[in-house]
Amino acid sequence: MENWLSPLMFVVLLGLIFSGYPVAFAMAGTAMIFSIVGISLGFFDWNLLYAMFDRSYGIMSNGVLLAVPFFLFMGAMLEKSRLAEDLLKTIGQLFGPVRGGLGFAVIFVGALLAAATGVAAASVVAMGMISLPVMLRYGYSKEISSGLIIASGTLCQIIPPSLVLIVLADQMGISVIDIFKGALTPGVMLAGMYAIYIMIMAMVKGDAVPALPKEARSVSSGDLLRKVSFALLPPLVLILLVLGSMFGGIATPTEAGALGAVGAMILAFLNKRLSRHCIRETMIYTTKLTSMIFILLIGSTAFALVFRGLYGDIWVEGLLTNLPGGIVGFLVVANLAIFILGFFIDFFEIVFIIIPLLVPAASLLGIDLVWFSVMIGINLQTSFLTPPFGFGIFFLRGVAPKEIETSQIYRGVLPFIAIQAIGILMIIIFPELVTWLTD
Repeated sequence: MENWLSPLMFVVLLGLIFSGYPVAFAMAGTAMIFSIVGISLGFFDWNLLYAMFDRSYGIMSNGVLLAVPFFLFMGAMLEKSRLAEDLLKTIGQLFGPVRGGLGFAVIFVGALLAAATGVAAASVVAMGMISLPVMLRYGYSKEISSGLIIASGTLCQIIPPSLVLIVLADQMGISVIDIFKGALTPGVMLAGMYAIYIMIMAMVKGDAVPALPKEARSVSSGDLLRKVSFALLPPLVLILLVLGSMFGGIATPTEAGALGAVGAMILAFLNKRLSRHCIRETMIYTTKLTSMIFILLIGSTAFALVFRGLYGDIWVEGLLTNLPGGIVGFLVVANLAIFILGFFIDFFEIVFIIIPLLVPAASLLGIDLVWFSVMIGINLQTSFLTPPFGFGIFFLRGVAPKEIETSQIYRGVLPFIAIQAIGILMIIIFPELVTWLTD
């Protein structure tokens, strides 16, 4: 019977989400209902519920998660002071005569922000606040805008320094530096593939990614160069300082986030845009979005706790790991298991539950663990894009204007899911993309 409770729990959650019920409360409510049902039928140990208190406290006291409000503040300050908008518009002007120019700018800025944050939630939300209003203002497709922002924001899952890669290195017993080196080329490759997709859309569906209007790029070459220098260099220096402090071991992600928040305020002050209204709006946005993210994390933790208590993780594992096939079969099973679990389980939980089961088999099959971990990192990034449970979708939904429907976001991420699948296939066919820096 317990084997049916976990699939039914998944179906009920789907129904609640599609009915329009808030995701965090849908997850927590489903967990509460099925914990009661499981206890009544004798399939769920009620003592497991005690762990919810420890997990909730762990979320709120997690020093790494403290980086979220700092990076959110940094992104909100850049947006409210219009510095990020200037950056996007100015880089977009470089490609002004070219369709999709603003999309290229979003990929560039998104990759920089992703590298600076290292936290998917903070990166997607910040990109949504910074980029989405600008793209919609210039007539970009809602689907393409949403998908591109989520994909660019979740690059932090694979571009160093990535929290996912650090945890994977720990679980696999490999060097963090090696995994960073291995992930660098695939991360840049994915950003390049996003740019190729925008280029193709500009050729076949130009109205969806229009060029900037003439009035938005009616500046001389000298003025444009000067504007690019003033708009690009200060934020770029700030991001390099944030990255450099983490790469150099000078600061933790939380401390680097605090540095970024202060740096964003300094940039706003130097541009004479650090007003009382700007600070107030930035703090309000940061508080609201931080609350949304943490409520979502607590709700997903409750769901994952009960789901595993009903042996849902074992059900999924048994469903996908009894397939034949040697190394190829193992890779298919591993990717499918992580991909499906990523629909509704946080990447931390996937890493701590599934990876210990996969590492011994990977070692026996002679698979390079650095290569294997990078492949898993890209897969985990893909799970953030996947409807209906992709966390990146939820994060963007929290900041997207009401005019953008959830179904439009779903349609927008589909091409980028295909790009992610191609990326995984490429590193399987050409493992040197990962190993050339580590050999």
